Amino acid sequence: MIEEHKFAPFVRILGKGKTGTRSLTREEAAEAMGMILDGLVRPEQLGAFLMLLRVKEEAPEELAGFADAVRARYAADRQVQTDLDWSTYAGKKNRHPWYLLVVLCLASHGYKIFMHGAKGHTPGRIYLEDMLYLFNLKPCDDWAGVESELSRVGFAYMSIDRFCPPLGEIIQLRPILGLRSPVHTLCRMLNPSDAANSIDGVFHPAYGPMHQQTAQLLGEQRNLTVKGDGGEAEIRPDAECLLQWVENGELTEYEWQRIVAKRFVKEDKLDPQTLLAVWQGDTHHEYGEKAILSTMAVVLRLLGEAGEVDTLLARAEALWQTRKVDLFR
Repeated sequence: MIEEHKFAPFVRILGKGKTGTRSLTREEAAEAMGMILDGLVRPEQLGAFLMLLRVKEEAPEELAGFADAVRARYAADRQVQTDLDWSTYAGKKNRHPWYLLVVLCLASHGYKIFMHGAKGHTPGRIYLEDMLYLFNLKPCDDWAGVESELSRVGFAYMSIDRFCPPLGEIIQLRPILGLRSPVHTLCRMLNPSDAANSIDGVFHPAYGPMHQQTAQLLGEQRNLTVKGDGGEAEIRPDAECLLQWVENGELTEYEWQRIVAKRFVKEDKLDPQTLLAVWQGDTHHEYGEKAILSTMAVVLRLLGEAGEVDTLLARAEALWQTRKVDLFR
């Protein structure tokens, strides 16, 4: 007689049909993800599990349990201190990743910012990791490298492939499965640098409350989810932007107003050198510079700066005008 695989009950919970299916408890989710991370699950089970979750839609308790399992296995060698943990997993399609210049500007003024993400899972996207070379930066291989870069320039990036390889492998299943799996959401919620402040982006508005509630369950005190450009945490200057917060453990939300009345036309071609030229002050890019200021103002609010929108925008403008360009050459 064939003995049932120990992971089979988790698939069964998710796949019992319209009336029998339920979400996993946080404890069940942690156990299931632990088995996945430990390599104890067959490929057929993993595919079924991920797609059943996708159809049902992941619950905050499930995401929190998944994060518990990741943190239990991959946080032991983490010894860094950061002001902000910034996730970047979507990639940009129609605009440059202007938020990278926000991060570099803040780092040049003394903030310590850790970014984590993935690349290559969706064709036709510009991934932040591929833009680092423009500024003489490289992805970090480990937490020691992150600590070194934070000390050197106040900024460090590490791919999910490096700090949690199993999740990196699952993200790359996107072209095989034909859909993004809940792991794409999970990675955004990990706050692997254990920063006091964290920020992530969503494309679909329905995911915002899920991110909020998951962050709350994980004990995050200051977290911001942005319905940003292309699914990244970047404010569009020509559109209202929904901001969903966890502040001191409480959930709030409001719209950040556009700072430009007109709609900008999308660019036909995205040349990475444009990012570098704007950073160095060699060229003017109206959309990019407005996106930088709007995004930086929101991030300053997350980092604890007080004031109304105009005050935060003025502070962002002052920081941008006094950025230390030579730090990233």
